[in-house]
Amino acid sequence: MEIGSIIMKKRKELGITQQVLAKKLHVSNQAVSKWENGMTCPEISLLPAIAKVFGVSVDSLLGYQSPILSDYEKRYQEKGYYWGIKPNDLCYEILKLKPPIKPLKVLDVGCGEGKDAVFLARNGYHVSAFDLAETGVEKGRALASQHGVYVDFFTANIEDMQLCEDYDIVLCSGVFHFLKPEKRKDVVNELKQHTKPDGIHVMNVFVDKPFVEILPGKEKNRFRWKSGQIFTLYHDWYFHKIEEVVFDCNSGGVPHQHCMDIICLLYTSPSPRDKRQS
Repeated sequence: MEIGSIIMKKRKELGITQQVLAKKLHVSNQAVSKWENGMTCPEISLLPAIAKVFGVSVDSLLGYQSPILSDYEKRYQEKGYYWGIKPNDLCYEILKLKPPIKPLKVLDVGCGEGKDAVFLARNGYHVSAFDLAETGVEKGRALASQHGVYVDFFTANIEDMQLCEDYDIVLCSGVFHFLKPEKRKDVVNELKQHTKPDGIHVMNVFVDKPFVEILPGKEKNRFRWKSGQIFTLYHDWYFHKIEEVVFDCNSGGVPHQHCMDIICLLYTSPSPRDKRQS
């Protein structure tokens, strides 16, 4: 009955009573008490709602932690910010393509410790950001508080995310190589379907190159793309920028290289003429 212990721990961290949690979930006080005492377990249909209240993934609620998640949790538990606090160059592409001259909603997919989400919020965007690593999300909230801005941080798994609102901008950096190949199309379609007309996607993916050496033990549960493969999932969008780069990296303390495809895409709604012809 580990889930009951996790519910109790998360409830106390949130600083709410059993009664308040019960009200949020539309269940009885006795039901919450029985979960926490290990007498019963929540119904499966309640798990997403419970996870949402606590800002965690369902996997985390059930006590499951993948090897990849464990790795990143360890990184983010270190003092300071593992990736630093300098914003990704993709953030500057967003500023050029969609300057915040009016309220614009951004979704940062796989936000890590939140440096890009906080940077965009500081520049006037309305930002939501999620990551699978709870420690990273917590550090993102701390960084936002430090800079006096609000970011809607939450914990979620990119493979089974279900978005509830539409966004003007989707940012995704260094995340898609964790997607299993069979999941790629569904995830991209979910992001596209929740993008407003004239919205943009700004993202990168790690690609496989025979001349870029892969560090031993670093590719488990990671799925690199082929050059140009990400483009095929956006055949119906306008390509503003396409770039492929090889760069040096020192993450993990071992110098190595990566190759990335970088794309900036615009979703343009059909013109009146296109609509008449269709």
